[in-house]
Amino acid sequence: MTRHLVEPATTGQNVLDTLMASRWSCRGYLPDPVPKAVITSILDTARRAPSWCNTQPWHLHIAEAEATNRFRAALAEHVGQAPAENPDIPFPEAYEGVYKERRRASGWQLYESVGIAKGDRVASARQMMRNFELFDAPHVAIVTTEAKLGTYGAVDCGVFVNSFLLAAHGHGVGAIPQAALASQAPFIREFFDIPEGRQVLLGISFGYPDVDHPINSYRTERQSSDEVVTWLAS
Repeated sequence: MTRHLVEPATTGQNVLDTLMASRWSCRGYLPDPVPKAVITSILDTARRAPSWCNTQPWHLHIAEAEATNRFRAALAEHVGQAPAENPDIPFPEAYEGVYKERRRASGWQLYESVGIAKGDRVASARQMMRNFELFDAPHVAIVTTEAKLGTYGAVDCGVFVNSFLLAAHGHGVGAIPQAALASQAPFIREFFDIPEGRQVLLGISFGYPDVDHPINSYRTERQSSDEVVTWLAS
């Protein structure tokens, strides 16, 4: 079975850089389940993420085996009926300027990797639906936060999510955070029996990556260090 393995870092100081530089959002998976011991190890790493006043607002509902397939089928059928978006936390009002440029560049990289031509709305819509099929991943984790903790509870969960992604990558497990799933928050809440006081933030589809799938062949660009900081010296 093919595994995507992270090259081992030679010293402790470059472990994080190695993980950050080599991780990507996986959209093509092998069917093999991730052993529960590995998932538990990923969670044991991610749960050490910092949070405001140590509130640790994150909670995950993780599907495996037949539960993943039931959720995948039910969600795809639900979305196929074209329901309105209904996220617990409002989606961005607009993508403008450089944010629009980056979003479009990433989208075209995805489409080109699987041979979707510009203007092929049927094929692009079908590819969009792959989100709700979890890209055939054998597992999905639904990440929720305590509604009363507001924006900063969600921010804390973002730190946890990144820790989960890096820990998964360190185990050779591919993963992708999916805000698209949160567009159907009421459906997800009912399926997983999530309490009303919890907000659905996103889903993380994960499993062992199919490294030969063309959709896993591209990597998005990042800003330079100079672009992400404004220095104040005096």
